[in-house]
Amino acid sequence: MRITMIGSGYVGLVSGACFADFGHDVICVDKDETKIAALEAGRMPIFEPGLEQLVAVNVAAGRLTFTTDLASAVAGADAIFIAVGTPSRRGDGHADLSYVFAATEEIAAAVTGPTVVVTKSTVPVGTGDRVEAILREQRPDMAIAVVSNPEFLREGAAIGDFKRPDRIVIGTEDETAQAVMRGVYRPLYLNESPILFVSRRTSELIKYAANAFLATKITFINEIADLCEAVGADVQDVSRGIGLDNRIGKKFLHAGPGYGGSCFPKDTLALLKTAEDYQSPVHIVEAVVKVNDSRKRAMGRKVIAALTGEGGSVDDVRGKTVALLGLTFKPNTDDMRDAPSLAIATALADAGVTVRGFDPEGMEAARAMMPDLTYCRDAYEAAEGADAVVIVTEWDAFRALDFARLKTVMAAPVLVDLRNVYNRGQIEAAGFAYTAVGR
Repeated sequence: MRITMIGSGYVGLVSGACFADFGHDVICVDKDETKIAALEAGRMPIFEPGLEQLVAVNVAAGRLTFTTDLASAVAGADAIFIAVGTPSRRGDGHADLSYVFAATEEIAAAVTGPTVVVTKSTVPVGTGDRVEAILREQRPDMAIAVVSNPEFLREGAAIGDFKRPDRIVIGTEDETAQAVMRGVYRPLYLNESPILFVSRRTSELIKYAANAFLATKITFINEIADLCEAVGADVQDVSRGIGLDNRIGKKFLHAGPGYGGSCFPKDTLALLKTAEDYQSPVHIVEAVVKVNDSRKRAMGRKVIAALTGEGGSVDDVRGKTVALLGLTFKPNTDDMRDAPSLAIATALADAGVTVRGFDPEGMEAARAMMPDLTYCRDAYEAAEGADAVVIVTEWDAFRALDFARLKTVMAAPVLVDLRNVYNRGQIEAAGFAYTAVGR
């Protein structure tokens, strides 16, 4: 099949490369000439394990190409995917759909025959209706079906998620469009990946409901972690104890500094706005957003408390140095959007602390968002002269640190483990003061 992917960002590039790997002919479109030139030269705009090789293989095979010319890419396509950004709109938190509608306008002007337009971007309920209205108004002569097909890709594991999905959600009641989408996903259907056909509005809501539920699990266990600290319990044991109940499940029950990234923060806000628009409040999600925001700021206070010790004050940390290990919102990505490190670094800087940082992949993105940090080549350079080391992101590179070496370069042996990577006994035996989350 001939597939056009409008948008060559995270979702568009991963999806396009995977579709090409299925054997389809895929054209990825983007207005950014620099990005397209880089992709044609084999340079990826994002870090995602396995993506560079996947793109290279399919470009070499002639199944994957890149262009800035949307009109030529759209002409004759069997399916046109819209995978542009839908960031939170300033002021009200609603998803900014301007890129979606702009792409729709261009598609309407360029299509040359019957086709299926698929919203891959995460969009609020009813967006597909508006996309369809634009297409019908501008091209009443053309049979164009509009389908919702949300993505469920985890950054750092996106290729595996695409090729071995839990489910494929397709929102359309048009039989012709269903047949096209079955053809698009035929390799996965043969592998018995479940395809769920629902109405378009249901499909749009499934994406938001899924992300809101996962954000809720994270926020729930973070609040339980605080309670564990207060009563003298261990949140990791609590997580195991409840996660073994298959009605609950063990995933997304790891206590930490709060969720971030490109999806959960904006999608929970967009869901709240949709609920407000339809006068059907979702109070649980409201609480999740509020608690998560305060959680990140609380982690800054947690680090300050570890620096001052019992009975100390915020004034005691002025002039001290802290090393942040891991800056991205999660490992195996270079995504800094809404990363907990942003709030933690701000809280420390406001208290007069000098902040040093290192991240295996996120340094360039971090520099753009936190220009005042001192950036280091590795964990040990970051720890030089530090009064505390803080594990913010659980990269594998931080799971086997040499604590004897750290102790020789640090001003004070203090470890704040915001991801519960280490065991208290092990770290205290190495001569460090140890602070964890919920333990």
